[in-house]
Parts: sequence; structure tokens; C-alpha cells
Amino acid sequence: MKRRSVIGALAAGLFLPLLPAKSLANAARGGKRLILVELSGANDGLNTVIPFLNDRYNALRPTLAIPRQSIIGAQGGLGFHPSLRPLMKAFEQGDCAIVQGLGYPGRNQSHFESIAHWDTGSGPHLHRSTGWLTEDVLQRSQDTPIDAHGISLDGNLGPFASDRGIWLSIESLAAYRPAARNQPAQPNTALATPLAGIQAQYHALDRSLQRISGKLDRLQMGHNTVFDGDFGRQAEMAALLIEAGVSAPVLKLRLDGFDTHEFQAEHHANLLEDLGSTLAKLRERLIETGHWGDTIIMTYSEFGRRAKENGSFGTDHGAAAPHFVMGGAVQGGFWGLEPDLENLSDDDLPFTTDYRALYEAVLSGWFGSTTNEFSPFRQPYLSGMFSS
Repeated sequence: MKRRSVIGALAAGLFLPLLPAKSLANAARGGKRLILVELSGANDGLNTVIPFLNDRYNALRPTLAIPRQSIIGAQGGLGFHPSLRPLMKAFEQGDCAIVQGLGYPGRNQSHFESIAHWDTGSGPHLHRSTGWLTEDVLQRSQDTPIDAHGISLDGNLGPFASDRGIWLSIESLAAYRPAARNQPAQPNTALATPLAGIQAQYHALDRSLQRISGKLDRLQMGHNTVFDGDFGRQAEMAALLIEAGVSAPVLKLRLDGFDTHEFQAEHHANLLEDLGSTLAKLRERLIETGHWGDTIIMTYSEFGRRAKENGSFGTDHGAAAPHFVMGGAVQGGFWGLEPDLENLSDDDLPFTTDYRALYEAVLSGWFGSTTNEFSPFRQPYLSGMFSS
């Protein structure tokens, strides 16, 4: 994607003017951050991280099994789909981790309900209405200058649900900006409390947008990395915001299309190629600009796919799946417990790690929130995933 197009997309989404940049070196660093990558539709984890030495894998997938000679990055009986080759450099250099068997108790095959669980940190016996990290991010940033608590670059604020803080979306900014511009300079405290609260939120948002605009004004473009497609556009906008010194602890991206019920092979290969090449380019860009050490990237998806392929050369909604965690401070390799292909439930892989254990590891090990809402899900075998 051309850089001019990316800057234009940022400008259109933020409704802010962009002036010629002056100096990238003067951009303020934004502290530790997390980039969430939603694999929308439910990624097939079994053809992403492949137990190629297990004969049961080939028996369950007579047409979809990846040929052993095509599997890359083999280690301990596990390997990767060949479309993920761009990520192998990160894996080999030790800053790409795979957390295996992530899921939650109970069988929920609804895309809407399951992604709501992942967004909020909910489950069959724990219902939450706010994003899984919003409270910890708000608490952590109380005494820290911040431009936004989180920015979604795919237009979806799911994990940012909160009645406090500044959580921005490229799509939602267009609605907020005109409203903020038409408000009085200061909140009218004589107004009814609900309206005064809305005014205050508008003003906070307006100040946030102006700070972000000022930082983008000073950004100098000088990179050769070329990102492709919509997912690449999101990744490059994330890189630009980071390089500009925009202080936002969480950024969110999304790659659509993983609901592969029919003729999965080629479509899934293309999706993983998009995922692998884009994340590899983002990694290279953040290394180049000196931000890889204070950034982690984490993928997530509403559920996995069935271990057994269906009659339409695809896979149906499943339960558990592995996910990627990348970053300069990430201790790479395989983490957690590999699901047992000999112990399926209705052709589903059993989950071996509650996904909220990964959330706990991110909040405590990366952000330093050692006592957080997911402390009850803490797993010792995920400790040490992040270096200090």
C-alpha cells in the first residue's frame, strides 16, 4: 500500500489535517503497548500449527491435511502451515510464541456470543460487560500522560467496551468529531449530570484528537516497507501512530474471512499468507524504528474449527485453537499444552488452557498488573513468557 494512501486513510478517519512532517527522532515514546489482532470468523488452528507426526491428524483430514513435506518450522512434532513462512524468522530468532489449546469451558458455537466472551473475558459462569483489559489500562494510566487508552483501526470497539476513558475507532471518530466541535469551550456544570458527562467526554475526545494530530504533523515518512490489502493498511496505520509517539497502550487490528466451512484449503492458505506477511512486515518496521522491544502482538479468534473436516472440504465451528504472541520481549517457542487428538469431544479439540490465563499473563507479565481480574485463571506454565 502506498504511504500517501495510508496517511490519507488516517486523515479521513481522524478528521484531522496532516502537515508535512519534520522529525521522526523527536517523536515521544509511548511506553509498553499491546497490538490485538482479531482473526475474525474462527481460525483453523489445527492447520495453522500442525501436529504432523500424529497419524490421527491425517485420518481426520483426508483432503485438508497439509502434506508433511510442505510443513515448515518443525519442532518437537509440531510445524506450521507453509503460508506462514514470513513469520519463521521471528520464530527462529525467539520472539514469536505459540500458546496452545486456548478456549473456555462450555460449547458455544455462536460467532457473536463467543467473540463477546473473548472481548470481555467472560465465560459460562463469569459475565462481564466491559473490555477484558479496560480497567487495568485505565488504572495503569492514571498518572501517565496519554493520548488514548486504546485505538481500533478496524472500526470495532469490542474489547474496548467501557463507560470511562478514551477508546477511539477509525469509524467512530467521524461521529464524535463534529459533536465535540459544536460543544461549548468548557463543560456546563449546571446541566443535568448525564448531559454534562457527555459534554465532558466530547471535550476529552477533542483534546485527544488534537494531541494525536499534532504528533502526526511532525511525523517524517522514510520507510521502504510496503503493506498490502486492508489488513496491511491497518498494520501500517498502527506503525505510523507508534512512530509518531502517539501514547495508546492498546491498538486493535482485524483480519476477516476465517469462517471456512467450504473449500477451505486455498482460502485458508491465502488468509495465513496475509497474516504472516503483514505481521512480519510490521515486526521489521518496529525493529527499524526501535519500538519492537516495547510492543507485543497477540492474535485471538472466537473459537477454533473442528478437528474432523466436513463433507464440503471445510471445517465447522470448533472449540480450542493456538494463538500467536510476538514481541521483542517475548520468550518464543511453544507454550501450554497441546490438545489430544485421541480425546475429541464431538470431533472438537478439547481446550487445554483457559484463554483468560493468557489474558492474565499479558496483564501481569507485560503490563505489570500483578493483581488483576483474571488472577484466578493464572497458570504457572505461562509465567516467564515476557522478559522485563
